[in-house]
Amino acid sequence: MQSSMRMRAAVAGALLGFLAAFAGPGGSATAVPADNVDTADTTVGDLTGFAADGPVYRLTAGQSQARVSFVTADTFRIELAPDGAFTDPTGSDITLPQGPPPATRWRDLGDRYELSSAQVTLRAYKSPLRFAAVRADGTPLWSEARGLSWNADRTTQTLARGATEQFYGAGMQNGRGNTSHRDKTVEVGVDYNWNDGGHPNSVPFYLSSAGYGVYRNTYAPNTYAFTEPVTTSAKERRFDAYYFAGTGGDAAKDVIGQYTRLTGKPFLPPVYGLEIGDADCYLHNANRGERRTLDALKVADGYVANDMPNGWMLVNDGYGCGYENLAEASAGLGERGMKLGLWTEDGIDKLEEQVKAGQRVAKLDVAWVGEGYKFALDGCKDAHAGIEAHSDARGFTWAPESWSGAQRCGVQWSGDQSGTWEYIRWQIPTYAGASMSGLAYTTGDVDGIFGGSAKTYTRDLQWKTFLPVTMTMDGWAANDKQPFRYGEPYTSINRASLKLHEALLPYIYSHAHQATKTGVGLARPLALEYPDDPKASTEAAKYEFLSGEDFLVAPVYQDAVERDGIYLPKGTWIDYWSGRTYQGPVTVDDYSAPLDTLPLFVRAGATVPMWPGDIRSYTDRAPDAPLAWDIYPKGSSSFELYEDDGVTREHRTGKYATQRAEVSAPNGGPGDVTVRIGASKGTYTGKPAARPYAFTVHTGDAPGTVRLDGRKLPAHTSRAAFDAAAQGWWYDRDERGGVVRVKTAALSTGRGFELKLTDTSAVGGAVPGASAALAVPSAQELGAGAPGTVAVDVTAGTRDATDVRVSLAAPAGWQVTPAAPLDRVPAGTTRRVEVTVTPAPDAEPGEATLTATARHRAAGTDRTATQRFAVGVMPPPPTGDAWASDLVWLRSTNGWGPPERDRSNGESGAADGRTLTLAGTTYEKGIGAHADSDIEVYLGGRCTTFTADVGIDDEINGYGDVAFSVEADGKVLWTSPRLTGASATLPVNVDVTGARHVRLRITDTNGSKSGDHADWAAARFGCA
Repeated sequence: MQSSMRMRAAVAGALLGFLAAFAGPGGSATAVPADNVDTADTTVGDLTGFAADGPVYRLTAGQSQARVSFVTADTFRIELAPDGAFTDPTGSDITLPQGPPPATRWRDLGDRYELSSAQVTLRAYKSPLRFAAVRADGTPLWSEARGLSWNADRTTQTLARGATEQFYGAGMQNGRGNTSHRDKTVEVGVDYNWNDGGHPNSVPFYLSSAGYGVYRNTYAPNTYAFTEPVTTSAKERRFDAYYFAGTGGDAAKDVIGQYTRLTGKPFLPPVYGLEIGDADCYLHNANRGERRTLDALKVADGYVANDMPNGWMLVNDGYGCGYENLAEASAGLGERGMKLGLWTEDGIDKLEEQVKAGQRVAKLDVAWVGEGYKFALDGCKDAHAGIEAHSDARGFTWAPESWSGAQRCGVQWSGDQSGTWEYIRWQIPTYAGASMSGLAYTTGDVDGIFGGSAKTYTRDLQWKTFLPVTMTMDGWAANDKQPFRYGEPYTSINRASLKLHEALLPYIYSHAHQATKTGVGLARPLALEYPDDPKASTEAAKYEFLSGEDFLVAPVYQDAVERDGIYLPKGTWIDYWSGRTYQGPVTVDDYSAPLDTLPLFVRAGATVPMWPGDIRSYTDRAPDAPLAWDIYPKGSSSFELYEDDGVTREHRTGKYATQRAEVSAPNGGPGDVTVRIGASKGTYTGKPAARPYAFTVHTGDAPGTVRLDGRKLPAHTSRAAFDAAAQGWWYDRDERGGVVRVKTAALSTGRGFELKLTDTSAVGGAVPGASAALAVPSAQELGAGAPGTVAVDVTAGTRDATDVRVSLAAPAGWQVTPAAPLDRVPAGTTRRVEVTVTPAPDAEPGEATLTATARHRAAGTDRTATQRFAVGVMPPPPTGDAWASDLVWLRSTNGWGPPERDRSNGESGAADGRTLTLAGTTYEKGIGAHADSDIEVYLGGRCTTFTADVGIDDEINGYGDVAFSVEADGKVLWTSPRLTGASATLPVNVDVTGARHVRLRITDTNGSKSGDHADWAAARFGCA
């Protein structure tokens, strides 16, 4: 029973939004009694008049008037007024001044008029009036299959669809967007559905793989059916659309750039805005008991004590929360390296005094859409401007329901959800897809605001490390959502994710600057960077995305320690953790991903700027701190670093600097690698006059020498000697396939320098593929305190692997007996090595991460291959009959809140359910769950029977619609019929003889999870 003030408010807001769609600001349709609605479509007729006025052309078709305006050489606008009277509900709200119009020309070719700029020609066919667009060289862009049409409710454009044409955009479309919309219908407009299938932060813009984009200049809801033919409609009796003709090899990026030139380029956030944020209510919090605003500082201390980055805190995030001691709270957060944020539930009338007290983040409530998208957009712009009007800071806002133009003033996030594996799954395509509409900063709360678990939190935070922005929201779930709340191993894994994001801030911030020029955000679909790859637009690439051009992220979205179906496009890709190389296009299955490992790949040729060192906040960076470059050499590549003071608006007046890194290397195999770091051009407050540099060059083979501007740098023989030296280099064969580490003394930022590695190789080594690779069979299990074996498979590469020595790194307290070495593994063959491992006697049941290392020799060089993997640590099996609720649960996913032991499913707490009751009978023992639910127990082959009574708990009063099932070792043993709240209690008796693992599952059967409170009452295993 999912009830909360936030949800009730959302329902009320949804009603307001529904009414606003018809009568609110920006709506042009008028509500009419149903029996008077004219639903018949009228299609524009023959052209009856034509007039040219510079870049504006007027076309008459009977009573209807059309107007064509050229905005730039590659952007034009078409308007149609069915009654001849043009209107413009958006006015100057969304589109920005574009400067002088381009030179245009027109000609009459008999059957049509052609209206042309230097880049594009619009054809206006006369009988009937119908439009088509082509490039200057005659290449088709789009053509209408029929003329514009309208009825009392909406106006529609109908386009012919290309045989292989793909479509993207429409803003944030939950669960969709990074793959093609072809053959799908996409809604654009407020719906307050913040889950899979919803469309918060919609944008009435789409782009086509044919090289064009369309922006419908309206506040009205839109519907785009990308079928054959394509029909795009807006719920208003007028037509107003801008068309963009993409040019160059990156036509899609060019279209996004043109669209955001018209509606506003994404803003540049402050650096603290790119660090994780934290939100909660600290004054009068009904969910957490009486607290005060200054209690936020205690939570901030938790980030500091746990050495975790955090950039800002919202201290009043809760209905009716309020605040006090604002200036003191802001000062205290500042001492901890954080900024103050506020939720604008009560509007922005007090913004001036709040900003003067220290507010630097404004989160906009859903109520900002209640009166329509104009109200929402004005709120975003006004809050952004208000921060800037009363401080030297940059405007920084967040909004859950926005419209076109909001990219220039804030972050868009997908609303309030519950933390589950499904939540992770559908969010993966959402944010990369939103980038196709110029939304450069989109995200979702880490692990939602309801529900969640230690595992889902950890997995969700892992991949959101590679989004530019994210936030964690507390106070709504059973447990607060800070990344240190779940204890070990989760705290350490979460810290590593946050620290990696912090280290990557130079890369992320440089992309943020690029977005202000190009409109293209950091999170990208594969189709944007690989438009000619036939799989990039398909389901094969749905659950992965690119972070910039260089990182491919494939999140784990199931309770699993392996990931299948990772599609790597053309090129060489490097496993970020192991250094193993892959040649794309290829699909990677069985990728080993224990809980602490995000499937992550780097593009060969990547040159990634980073902040080295173990820092918690950007405020920890001294002006003369080192800058690091993580380089994967292949061919010619480059990256331009962008830097400014990170917090003020001085960059807008030219106070910033850029520094270009260029790398020259072989396209593969042996050769020299040259890194040229240019002079830092420009200046800003705090710019260092000199700084040291650190390089990690992924070669796979040691260089002969390393020279800085022609001068040999000293070679070191160990990591300790390298760390102790002021400058020099060291080749680490054991790190990620073999890397060369280089560091310099402080060098002037005012001049460039050259680093040259001689007699080394491109990424992958002098003999590509020579190194062995490791794999580990899945589902390996060990017992706490009991010796067992772990199998590791060694596969030789393109050369024999000799003197192969396999070792395992295990958690503290475990014992590992070294395995005997292998003399030789012939090229291309696999040998299995079994290592004896004894977990600690007190090892917790569940997953444990080990690292296999194979030191070997191949192609005349000493090499090291590594592989992280998970083994299962099993609890002792039952030694007699056992209640299911008394056993250790290896898996316990649930549709709402946690499953309950010996109680019905409650809210978000672990023990807030009621007495288990089926058909009036109460039960002392059992499991109360909510579909979809999955509980796994370990029996170790000791049991023979499973018995229970199942049904929908009486507390639901007739609701609910589910099915139960029992699985053993991957095989379904029993499935119930569909059960509802009106069904009789169903007895269960299943033979589980010999089963090691048993899963008790409850699935939703009607697509609605309302009231699916299902009980495994008196659930018991009969065991020897």
